[in-house]
Amino acid sequence: MKIKYLSIAIIIGIFFLSSVVTASNSYGKIDVYFNDNIFPDNETAKPNLKINEPFNIKINMTVYQEYKVSGKLTELGEGYFKVIDGPSKMDQYASTVLKANESHIFEWTVIPTDKWAGGSIPINFHYSIVEKGNPEPVLNSEFTVAYCTISNEHYEGEAPTYGEQPVPNAEPSSTSSSASTSFVSTPAFTLVGAISVLAMAFSLIRR
Repeated sequence: MKIKYLSIAIIIGIFFLSSVVTASNSYGKIDVYFNDNIFPDNETAKPNLKINEPFNIKINMTVYQEYKVSGKLTELGEGYFKVIDGPSKMDQYASTVLKANESHIFEWTVIPTDKWAGGSIPINFHYSIVEKGNPEPVLNSEFTVAYCTISNEHYEGEAPTYGEQPVPNAEPSSTSSSASTSFVSTPAFTLVGAISVLAMAFSLIRR
C-alpha cells in the first residue's frame, strides 16, 4: 500500500514540474468557478474538504466561431472523486455545439471519497474543441481546477444525493465575465505543491 501511495505521489510531483509551459491561442476563453468563486488563469482553488463534502465546479466556455466543445472532469487515478450531479460522470465527456461568440456552462457537484483521505490531490478539467466537418479537434487540453486537501473527517452536513442528473445537449447561454482565461495549456501545479506531495509520500513510508 505504501508503494502505491509513493508511486502516485511521484507521478503528481513529476506532473507538477512538467506543467510549466503555457500556449495561448485565439479559439476562445474559459471562466473557472469553484463554489461560485471565479478564479483567474494564474490561480487555482486549494480547498480543505472533508470526506463526502460536496463542492461545485463550473466551467464557462466561450468560442469565437462555431465549434463543438466537449469537457470532462478527470483525476489522477480512479475513485478519488465522485460526481453526484452534473452533465457527465468523472472522466466522461459532456458536449454541445456553440455558434460564434456563444458560451456554455459545464457544471458539476462533486464529493471527495475516503480513498485519498489525509492527503492532497488535484481535480482537473479536460476539454476539446472541434470544427464543423473536421473529426480532429483543433484544441485538446487540460488544466487543474482545484488542488484538494482531503481530511480524515466525514462531512456532517446534509447528506448528498447520489442520483446523477445528466443534461446532454444543453442549450448554450451567452455570458460574460471580466475575469477569464484564454484556451491555454495552463500550469496545472506549482513547484511548492510538488514538494509538499513528495514530502507526504515520504511521511507515509515512515508510518
